[in-house]
Amino acid sequence: MPTDSADLAARLLEAHIDFERRRLTDPAAFNALVQEEIDAFLAVADDLPLEVAVSRDLVKAVARKYTVAFPVEGAIPELVGTVAARLYAYSVAHDTTLPDVLDRRRFEELATGVADLGLSRRVVQRVLSSPATEDACVEAVQRAVDSSRLPERAAKVVDTVVEHIARRGAQRVLAANRVEADHLVLDAAREVWLAGADQPVRAVLSDADVEDTVVLAFEFWRSFRETTFFQGLLDEGVDEVFNAYGDTPLAELLDELGLGREDLVEEAMRFGPPVLEQLDADGVIEQALRRRLEPFYRSADFAATVGESALRERSNGDR
Repeated sequence: MPTDSADLAARLLEAHIDFERRRLTDPAAFNALVQEEIDAFLAVADDLPLEVAVSRDLVKAVARKYTVAFPVEGAIPELVGTVAARLYAYSVAHDTTLPDVLDRRRFEELATGVADLGLSRRVVQRVLSSPATEDACVEAVQRAVDSSRLPERAAKVVDTVVEHIARRGAQRVLAANRVEADHLVLDAAREVWLAGADQPVRAVLSDADVEDTVVLAFEFWRSFRETTFFQGLLDEGVDEVFNAYGDTPLAELLDELGLGREDLVEEAMRFGPPVLEQLDADGVIEQALRRRLEPFYRSADFAATVGESALRERSNGDR
């Protein structure tokens, strides 16, 4: 590149970097830039359906990567465990009680809603109808009746009679309660509430309980996400979204999600200025702009453009 062109390139590069840096770091200029870019995006998004913007196969691939293939080892479980422990410590430090988390009226509404669910009723009915439940009741009664001190023949007779009576009684009690499965759930929930209503969280839940819950959740997720069933659910979920919204323009889809233009501007202005201010103070913005712009000003394309411009100027001057 000739010396004059190189000097011009250097001066234009510095001016361009300074101009772009000011647009990013000056609050008023950044606000104008944000609104300009969001308006430009929404103008395109008004006529750009979801399925044209991105295919469902690409979304499925991304979903599989981050739900199935993405590792949940190392720092992730540790971080979740640390956060859970800190939240528990906060509850303990502030003597949090059950009503602090959920007041009595809301609890009643929630408990009633859960009890009225068909799923809740079916689960309770299956438990009450299960032979295993009947056996557990019988075993509990048999353990309460200690026949070990009786003679062997008498003990066998007593055990047989106890089992017979206990089984008949268990069958009747379980059958009677199957009819009112929803009341069982509701009454059990109320009993839990009343038992712990005045107790602090630490009396109901220990730090070991928190840790065990986190471990169990991760163990379940690690195995469940690898099943064919989960992967089928994932694909079906993506397909349903595209079946419902594939023809919907992106701007309308954002509105459906409750994200309007003002929301986008607000969040950009919430996070943008403080982050950009720190990046500018560290020299990151200037470095990034220079890294992106300098190759063009040093390129043969720029030199050729400057040369063509100079030739045109000389040609116009000769006239």
